[in-house]
Formats: sequence, C-alpha cells, structure tokens
Amino acid sequence: MTAASIVIGIVAVLSTGLAAALMFRLINKGGGSQESALGHQVGEIRQGMDRVNEAIQTLNVDRARQSERLETMLSSLSSSSSALRDILANTQVRGQWGERMAEDVFRLIGFVELVNYTKQTTIAEGSSRPDFTILMPENKKLNMDAKFPLTNYMKFVEAETEQEAEEHSRAFIRDVRDRTREVVGRDYINPEDNTLDYVLVFIPNEPMYHYIQQHGADVVAEALRNKVVLCSPISLFAILGVIRHAL
Repeated sequence: MTAASIVIGIVAVLSTGLAAALMFRLINKGGGSQESALGHQVGEIRQGMDRVNEAIQTLNVDRARQSERLETMLSSLSSSSSALRDILANTQVRGQWGERMAEDVFRLIGFVELVNYTKQTTIAEGSSRPDFTILMPENKKLNMDAKFPLTNYMKFVEAETEQEAEEHSRAFIRDVRDRTREVVGRDYINPEDNTLDYVLVFIPNEPMYHYIQQHGADVVAEALRNKVVLCSPISLFAILGVIRHAL
C-alpha cells in the first residue's frame, strides 16, 4: 500500500468520525455535559484532520521533488545514451570498443597479455592479423576477431513500426553473415601456424548475441560449418575458463 493510499484512508476515517460526532450532537442537544464532551471530541478530530492535511501537503511536495529528480535522471541517461550512440557510430571506434570489451574478459579470467594471449599478431607466412590470438597448451593457438555490427541493430531497436523493425532486422542479420564470411576468407585457421581448427568471432553485446542466436539460426549454422564460433562476453568467459583449467 502506498503512502498516498494510507493518508486517504486516514482522511476517510476521520471524516466519518466527525460526521458521526456531529449527528450525535444533534440528537443529544439537551445534555450539556454530553455536548461539552462531544465538543472536545470534535476539536480533537479537527486537529487530527489538520495534521492529516499537513501530511498530504508534505507528501505532495515530496512527490513533486521525486518526480523532478526522476526527470533529471532520465534526461541525463538519454543524453549519455545519445552520446554513446554517436561515439559508436564511428566504425573504427566501435571496433576498438569491441576489442576493449574482449580484453576486459581476458583480465577477468586472469589472462595476461603475451603470456596467455597476444593482440594483432601477423599469422606466420600470411598477411592476416586477428584481433587476438589465445595461447593454448602444447603451443596451440586459437584466433579471434571482435565484430560489432551495430548500425542496423540500433535501427532495429529504435524502429517505430513493425515493417521498419523487420527490414532492419534482416539487414542486421546480413551484416552478421558478412562479418563471419570475412573471417572465413582469412587464414585464421592455419595448420602451419599450429592453430586450432576453429576461430572465434566475439560479439561484445549480450542482447545482440542472443538476438543472433534466436533470429539468425541459419547464419550461426553456416558459421559453424565454416568452423567459426560466435561468442558473447559470457560465453567467451566460459571458453577461456576451460582453456585456463587446461593450462
């Protein structure tokens, strides 16, 4: 029950009590002592109602202040979200942000650069440079690229009509397919470089990753056929945990 409901209930009770007291006074006009006692009770009820009115005014003031604070917070959050969206509109910055997210997962699991992984290392006898190379037991390597196809995903999230949402959803899934095919076209799986037979594609956003799993099953299946495994921050943490346990 809210504070406002409690106050309204009190007002109703006091109003009923006052009405009953006044009726009792009319019925018992002849009794002086009773009238005096009744007058005292009515006075107490009026004082109680005055206190309730003060409480209501205080409650209204507090509610107005809370509403003002909430509006300020929402405005600040909207500005921050807009600023983040503008920053991530830059493809290069978006890529760097995705790599930073991956490094945060590495550090969280206890991996150390140059000990457990390297960055932007050129593959032997090739020109490709994966974003990360995870160093495995028996000198094996697992390459990973960070991909953050945000543009059409944000258009999908912000779509105002169902038709727009469907259009941007299809465009986003195409973007994901294109990014995975880019990885397939590189020599990230290279027996001469002692790599594993799979490569990771890191999607640095959990909702985006789960949307791909739910609405891009054919893209995920195609990627797996080409030995490309999509992962999110949580699933990357699990993969690294298995590797760390094997070290």
